[in-house]
Amino acid sequence: MLELLAHPVRMRIVHALRGRELTTGQLCEVLPDVSKAMVYRHVDALAAGEVLEVAAERRVRGAVERTYRLRNAVINTEDLSKDDYRRGFDLALATLLAEFTAYLDRDAADPTADLVGFRQHSVWLSRPELEEFIAELREVIVPRLRQEPADGRTRYLLSPILFPTEE
Repeated sequence: MLELLAHPVRMRIVHALRGRELTTGQLCEVLPDVSKAMVYRHVDALAAGEVLEVAAERRVRGAVERTYRLRNAVINTEDLSKDDYRRGFDLALATLLAEFTAYLDRDAADPTADLVGFRQHSVWLSRPELEEFIAELREVIVPRLRQEPADGRTRYLLSPILFPTEE
């Protein structure tokens, strides 16, 4: 699963499909900086790897148009090596950079009006405090992950990164 997701475009497709169903054509509209051929190729790979599933099919001018949604793909972190974590982090950063660059390249991008933010904080936590902090973050984030697209809602990318900086 990690190898399958180890590409920034594939991760952007996964982000785009979070909480919604889209055709490959609609994905191309959401990712205008990615060539159509690349979107189609990566959607095929994600579907073959069972990260995506076909939600619906319909005939359009003799061809079949598929609408995709995310499956519950899970990576077992107990099986990951330090190199796997390094590759995963590299992927997360590359995906974040690609998403942010695509945002800034939009004509209507207005970081101030859009409340764009990126901050880093150092916090000192014991193991129990860390576990409580993670639980509190989940309590705040998880309900918002379930929210569906609607008028007045804009899709935001939230990328919490948490790791110790000292022993």
